[in-house]
Amino acid sequence: MLTLKQIDYALAVAKNLHFKKAADECFISPSTLSNAITELETQLGVKIFERSNKKVIVTNIGQEILNKAKNIKLEVRNIHELAQHNSGSHSHSLSIGIIPTISPYFLPIVLPKLQKEFSNLKLKLEEGQSRTLINRVKEGDLDMAILALPYDVQDLYSFKFWEEDFFWVSHRLNGNAGKSEIRASELQHSELMLLEDGHCLKDHILDACNISSSSQYSLKASSLNTLIQLVKGDMGSTLVPKMALKELVGNTKDLSVSHLNEPGPHREIALVTRPNYAGMKSVEMLLDFFKKSLKEFNKN
Repeated sequence: MLTLKQIDYALAVAKNLHFKKAADECFISPSTLSNAITELETQLGVKIFERSNKKVIVTNIGQEILNKAKNIKLEVRNIHELAQHNSGSHSHSLSIGIIPTISPYFLPIVLPKLQKEFSNLKLKLEEGQSRTLINRVKEGDLDMAILALPYDVQDLYSFKFWEEDFFWVSHRLNGNAGKSEIRASELQHSELMLLEDGHCLKDHILDACNISSSSQYSLKASSLNTLIQLVKGDMGSTLVPKMALKELVGNTKDLSVSHLNEPGPHREIALVTRPNYAGMKSVEMLLDFFKKSLKEFNKN
């Protein structure tokens, strides 16, 4: 009889293509995992994996089985979610992914109030880039994710709850410093510093400024905080979303901030989840809470 534990083990092997890594992920020994997979293949009468000392390969029939196994895992998760959200208990857990260009600025705004207003809500937060989070939501590893749009969320549902513009941050000695508004045509590409590839914020900035992705920039960094430190050192300028301004710039006298005077909003923030997610009441609750919290923040 096929078991859920066997399904979890097989999916872990398929994900890692490595028995030791899969065993570590499942918190069991490699021998236990190997025996479980062998037993599963014996029960089904087919080979799911081809294995050697160097690599693991998913067979054609194995891939078909694993695709169905993913659906089974999702449906079982949906059953648990449905029961949890309709049990009458106010205590339940949610796993939420959030991209790194939102989390450091968004979480301090909403978390304290969220924990106070919904004290029985257990949150599991995970930071990651958009592509990774979308895959984890689709596979059922996360209930939902907070992303910046526009972005291809594939077949997931997206619920927008905030929109904002970008602001140009430069050193006070920059020739364009001191302006309240600045057009993209006034920016010097050679001094503009952006995030490295993989961050959707970079793509949103390029789109808002109508800049080609092949343009040359003076530097690419892995975080907005690093970019701001470089701007403080008068090594160039950068663009940041409004939500991050207070945290990144504050009242720093060496920096100048100008609104990017280009058609907006320059990015939208949304909650994404699976179409069949059983906790839509939680999605609605969070959307309403996020909107109220951000409106209050925007007034300050």
